[in-house]
Amino acid sequence: MPRNSRPPVTGKHRVARRTKIAMGAIGLAIAVGGLAVAVTAGRTGEASADPADPSFFIDINKVPAGNNVNAALKKKGAQGSFTVNCGTDADGGHQNPDNFIAQPGIKNGAQHLHDYVGNLTTNADSSLKSLLAGGTTCKNGDKSAYFWPVIRVDRGDKEAAQQKNQKAQQQQKGKTGDVQQDKTAQDAQDAQEQRNSQGQGGGGRSGKSAQQQGDQNQNGQQQQRQRNQDQQQNQQDQNKQGQNKNQNQNNQDKANQDKANQDKANQNQAGQAQQAADLGGIQGANKEVGDNDGTIIEPESATLKFIGGGADNVVAMPLGLKILYGDAKQSTNGPANARPSWTCTGFEDRLTDLYPICPAGSKVERIHAFPNCWDGKNTDSANHRTHIVFANQQGKCPQGFKNVPQLQVTLVYNVPQDVQQNGEYKVDAFAQEKHNPRSDHDDFANVMSKQIMGRLVNCVNSGKACAE
Repeated sequence: MPRNSRPPVTGKHRVARRTKIAMGAIGLAIAVGGLAVAVTAGRTGEASADPADPSFFIDINKVPAGNNVNAALKKKGAQGSFTVNCGTDADGGHQNPDNFIAQPGIKNGAQHLHDYVGNLTTNADSSLKSLLAGGTTCKNGDKSAYFWPVIRVDRGDKEAAQQKNQKAQQQQKGKTGDVQQDKTAQDAQDAQEQRNSQGQGGGGRSGKSAQQQGDQNQNGQQQQRQRNQDQQQNQQDQNKQGQNKNQNQNNQDKANQDKANQDKANQNQAGQAQQAADLGGIQGANKEVGDNDGTIIEPESATLKFIGGGADNVVAMPLGLKILYGDAKQSTNGPANARPSWTCTGFEDRLTDLYPICPAGSKVERIHAFPNCWDGKNTDSANHRTHIVFANQQGKCPQGFKNVPQLQVTLVYNVPQDVQQNGEYKVDAFAQEKHNPRSDHDDFANVMSKQIMGRLVNCVNSGKACAE
């Protein structure tokens, strides 16, 4: 009830002031308790650091079949293929938040974590020279760089919110119990005062003398209570003055302490920022980068396959050719370069730009089919795209461009069913993307020897299915 609308106290019996204070304290405690529960419970996801939005998930059965353009192009032109076995980086041994193609020379330039296979030295400072000198995970000696953003499972946010709410409830339960004990003691004291004021404290006299004695006792008790109240009020006034003085000192001390704490926090933050820069932005056992948190799931398989991409014949890729798939900043750059990349095993006839929820027995899958029409001159361009573009739906390149083998990277993940259903997995991304699955992307730099590239082209054009 609002303070100003409280009804006046009526009748002969007044509630003792201290009793009202105790009752008010109980009400305040309950109100605070309710507020604590409301704040800590919140809306789903608000306690989390950076979850993927629930609207980013879709049942794969609701995705229309037959929309996989890559699958349609496979049926056209040269039918050969060349698969390179470079492993999966299953132990997370080669990961960093760099991208030497899109952000060359910038540590933590990607602002999210990449998985690497192929060349063992790939980082922000990589060059064709350094890559040629590096080792490789590929069985056939291919020193090319293949890398994509990791996938994470993020369950901890909900658990943390639940624990926080439980702790607040336990603390409030203890506070309410303390207030109730204070109220019980106060009620007993008020009852004793009431008995004394009515002459029920003892004695056996009767008649007028007893009445006079009772009046005298009552007057004496009233006078004593008044003196006690006056003394108590004086003591309270003195205490209040002392408290005000102490409070002023405490406020000053607190201000000084707050400033010292802030200075220390600023120093710590600067130190952490420097440490993050030195480590390439990676933090903690889960290799968190910025808002990208959660447990990393490595692909259980990573298939690197070169195909014709609808072309009748392909020509060799030049050494050092750099190719991007998808757009890591699609919310900023627009949808032109974003590609649907997501599906489930057994549902490869359809692709979606949302996170798939797969049925039992099916696994989450990413399929990245790279651009395959080269301008015939440049291994890179200012926007890292205009030198190599996609063929049309007939597998033909724009005038002046040449068909090169199309790289198709297929990644399969064993994401638990409940994680899929609860929307608790996400791809690493720039902060502004908020883990949008449309920001999925992939990067490739060709560092194959002429011998390996020659075998690759021959297999694709001759219709053979080769694997090394």
